Amino acid sequence: MRARLALSVKGIPYQNREEDLSHKSPLLLQANPIHKKVPVLIHNGKPVCESLIIVEYVDEAWRDRTPPLMPSHPYDRAQARFWADVADKKLFPAGGKLWTTKGRELEANRKEFIRVLKLFEAELGEKPYFGGQSLGFLDVALAVYCTWFQVFEVYGNFRIKDHCPKVAAWGNRCMDMDTVSKALPHPNDLYQFVSALRNTWFA
Repeated sequence: MRARLALSVKGIPYQNREEDLSHKSPLLLQANPIHKKVPVLIHNGKPVCESLIIVEYVDEAWRDRTPPLMPSHPYDRAQARFWADVADKKLFPAGGKLWTTKGRELEANRKEFIRVLKLFEAELGEKPYFGGQSLGFLDVALAVYCTWFQVFEVYGNFRIKDHCPKVAAWGNRCMDMDTVSKALPHPNDLYQFVSALRNTWFA
């Protein structure tokens, strides 16, 4: 989703090819022989792997397209990469546990998710976007979670805006943008998919 979102935000046309990950294609195995997983961006016949690396590559390869995603200052770029890494290592794992656990374990996971989300609330501050006045690298890295907010709230039994109103408002601003909403699955579609999984797991 990050790769599609970065291309969409920069206004770059692309051809999307879905993969059956239970029967990986020779193209995928050749393009990403190390991890053997998606996403892979193939540009001028050369593969670029891993979502955050793809986002940064898209920004650099199409530097003439606005908006720029990476900050201009080296320190700000380092900070954007750091917070994207926090999202991958802390936020998403905690969010995933909201819909895969129950009881006391769920309560503990909800507290952890809110604790981590509050870190991003503080990082966002009074800015409309993590990138400042427009979407930036960290916004693209995080916006993919906006489509999960409904899942997190329903199965976590809480409302994000009650704990992190700035992040909730940021998420609404992101999803109101055509370049974002068209690149991501609809939140209700994702909720229906997760609901079907839960019905299988907890039957």
